[in-house]
Amino acid sequence: MNERLRSVLAQRGMSPESLAEACEVDPKTVGRWLGGRVPHARHRFSVAQYLRVEESFLWPAPQRGSRQPSVVGAELVGAFQNRASVPREMWLSLLREAETEIAVLVFSGTFFAQSNPHVAKMLAERAVNGVRVRLCFGDPTGQAVAVRGREEGIGDTLAAKIRASLTYYRPLLPQAGCEVRLHDTTLYTSLFRYDDTLLVNPHVYGQPASANPLLHLKRADSAGWFDTYAESFNTVWAASRRWTPDEEECAAHGQD
Repeated sequence: MNERLRSVLAQRGMSPESLAEACEVDPKTVGRWLGGRVPHARHRFSVAQYLRVEESFLWPAPQRGSRQPSVVGAELVGAFQNRASVPREMWLSLLREAETEIAVLVFSGTFFAQSNPHVAKMLAERAVNGVRVRLCFGDPTGQAVAVRGREEGIGDTLAAKIRASLTYYRPLLPQAGCEVRLHDTTLYTSLFRYDDTLLVNPHVYGQPASANPLLHLKRADSAGWFDTYAESFNTVWAASRRWTPDEEECAAHGQD
């Protein structure tokens, strides 16, 4: 599979058919490229020119004089200028196609539900099919959320956004295989894992996560970025607490 080519097409909002037309080839040929076949040199040049990327990015040359290929180079299949530019269909397809694990680490993750009003239902369906679903949001009563709110210049709004976002996931709580937790850690990156695909959204000081870059990683056989970020998720998850909606509602209304 050529995940880099697939990712760039998604970034540009282009279909395989439009690429086939631009390169004057049959759409089935583009399908074979997406499946991993390396095009002829003239087609590689045409594709790279049409998509405005380096040819070597789409089809890296085998490294010589080294027994081990670059794990990072193998894992990084694409990048987006900001999270907001990731096509909605990409989020939906990753969720629909997950077979073993979905893991999300955010502060509020408001967009995750607002861009897909059926997200809770879809997550529940994946859990029924054996997918482990773990969602980890910022603790609206925690220090980390308060600090982040001040850094972004929005004060208590971040905590309010988290509480609003959590309401979408209440139906998941009784669902076997689904768990929602709250963390109180400095969040350097938002993480979205779907099996061996990981979307990494680094945070820039004072800016909302949606305005920051996003890296598209695919796990390689050897330990690399993917495993590093996946382990960081597990560390935060282990230190987080289970979400209890009644407790949060009392806190939000200042009740004992």
